[in-house]
Amino acid sequence: MLERLVLRNASLAAEIVPQVGGGLARLDWVGNGAAVSLLRALPADAVELPTPSQLACFPLLPWSNRMAPAGFSFEGRQHVPAPNRAGEPCPIHGDAWQQAWQVAAHDATGVTLRLARPDATPFSYEAELRYTLDGAALVLELAVCNTGRDPLPFGIGLHPWMPDPGGARLHARAAGVWLAGPDKLPLTRADVPAQWRFDAPAALPGDGVDHVFDGWPGVARIDWPARGVALEIEADMDYFILYVPPGRDFFCFEPVDHPINAHNLAGQPGLSVLAPGATLRRRCAFRGMRL
Repeated sequence: MLERLVLRNASLAAEIVPQVGGGLARLDWVGNGAAVSLLRALPADAVELPTPSQLACFPLLPWSNRMAPAGFSFEGRQHVPAPNRAGEPCPIHGDAWQQAWQVAAHDATGVTLRLARPDATPFSYEAELRYTLDGAALVLELAVCNTGRDPLPFGIGLHPWMPDPGGARLHARAAGVWLAGPDKLPLTRADVPAQWRFDAPAALPGDGVDHVFDGWPGVARIDWPARGVALEIEADMDYFILYVPPGRDFFCFEPVDHPINAHNLAGQPGLSVLAPGATLRRRCAFRGMRL
């Protein structure tokens, strides 16, 4: 049976599913009375355990997105996480999204989840994820602690899924974009081309995009004029991944603190080297509003 933990106030309604990666099953704007989805919702009648990719959002740690199949080198040692998604040669999104999290606290406006991965390799860690309703915002606070014996570079991100790409208008500034090869790993950094610039609100590209953008100031807004709602995103992260698959009814705007395959880029940009016992913390707020 799928466990759904409900949070609700005058503006928002949210459901968390601890068993499925500690993920979020839905986030609705209810300020107008009727619920309007701000993130793609898991159907209310779903009782079997869904996959994380069917959810509204799930956490990414101890790293985000793809890593090269050969793993990464750090302080003279090669670390090779195992592939963890069928048909995907790259290890992807860490492994917290594939675990059942434990409920540490739950009330009408907040949930605290915890996860311990003492035997995971190469990253041994403990994590905490807090969901809190604060007025018109759902605040997510993620923390990961290195419980291994050696320092390693950690990272954090979130993977929200948004509805209605055809009706959405995105406002999110970026300084550059990392262009990827057929394996979806970055090859080179480039200026953002005109069709992918969202310095002012703009429609999403109809021919799709799947890249990581840098130089993000940590604030973005998505408007759905026909649906009468908007979603503001604020995160203490410097990158976002924009995934818009052509012809699909969803898109993803993912706040992350490092680029794809950062473990193998020069300087390991965005990653935080955690000594044993050290903790990395990130915060993201999803704020709904009527248009």
